[in-house]
Amino acid sequence: MGFLDFTLWDFLDIILVALIMYYVYKVTRGTQAPNIITGILVIYLLWIVVQALNMEMLSAILGQITGVGVIALIIVFQPEIRRFLQVIGNRSRQRQHSFLGKLFDLGGEEKQVNVSFLAPIIKACSDMSQTKTGALIVIQKETDLASVIETGIVVDSAISAALLKNIFFKNSPLHDGAVIIRDARIAAAKCVLPSTQNEVPVSFGMRHRAALGISELTDAIVVVVSEETGAISVAHNGQINCDISPTALQEEIMTLMITPGR
Repeated sequence: MGFLDFTLWDFLDIILVALIMYYVYKVTRGTQAPNIITGILVIYLLWIVVQALNMEMLSAILGQITGVGVIALIIVFQPEIRRFLQVIGNRSRQRQHSFLGKLFDLGGEEKQVNVSFLAPIIKACSDMSQTKTGALIVIQKETDLASVIETGIVVDSAISAALLKNIFFKNSPLHDGAVIIRDARIAAAKCVLPSTQNEVPVSFGMRHRAALGISELTDAIVVVVSEETGAISVAHNGQINCDISPTALQEEIMTLMITPGR
């Protein structure tokens, strides 16, 4: 091809760079990160131009800026970088569990999980839906939610519908935040969840955004009861199933608890 020697490895290189840029954009979408990245690219292209034109003083100044650019990027994009790595780690862990589950499931029997603790959760969500009491309940699966539990108030109590309804009662000091269910117990209440950075319908409130946010970073199952409409929703793996009945809620959670790699 004359002076242009384009090989298969060059094609793969372009594809990989495009995929990385796509995932970076997907994680940082909705933040100021894309605008900052655009500004950095403009500075970098300007540096290349002044180097080609032998403008030594301006080239030296821009060279110093780009020289510390990596450190500046780490500082500026620390939340986005952490979120990006968490998403990659969670997806990789889910694929690993799915592969190992299929590899060692020699008997072909479906994995059995104790879901007896779901009854009071379903009952509480059903009652709170009728009274339009807002609620946010996170059920831990494989990913440890210790860091999330630390943001709230430790409860460490058996699960009961009455306790859940008292926690989310609008005049309760614990109603604002999420309840974390771990090992079939209420581990903590009033926990702070990360909000999703992706675009969501305008009808979604802070609870729905928080439910999507934690489901994007972990394999947790998140139940939301809307304070405005009383509708029940379930978020998992960055997806949300809205306005479902209590019966469908139980079936949805049981399916997500039993099925590996989801």
